[in-house]
Amino acid sequence: MAEHNDIGRKGEKAASDFLKNKGYKILDLNWRWEKLEADIIALDKDMLVVVEVKTRQTDVFGEPETFVKKQKQKNLIKAAHEYITQKELTNEVRFDIISVLMNKKQTEVNHIENAFSTSH
Repeated sequence: MAEHNDIGRKGEKAASDFLKNKGYKILDLNWRWEKLEADIIALDKDMLVVVEVKTRQTDVFGEPETFVKKQKQKNLIKAAHEYITQKELTNEVRFDIISVLMNKKQTEVNHIENAFSTSH
């Protein structure tokens, strides 16, 4: 398996652990619908939180969260809509980004709540 896939999985694990430690209930990891994917779907009290995780080994090209472009945001919104429909949920939804800088020396997790909304 490619090294970047391994880094991505480790970053998603770090993000999931981070959310659990904050009291979030993880509902799904790597939830897929058609060609869309949500890295983490969780509950923060009654709020459904759809999380995009971006993991990098360095921020030399910018902070990881800056790589969540408009198309990715639209795809996450579509995935969240389908998730809510399939699970018959009525919760309010929030979109978060967790950036993970992970190298041999350290792992740094940055949680950006309400990183974007459905109104563009």
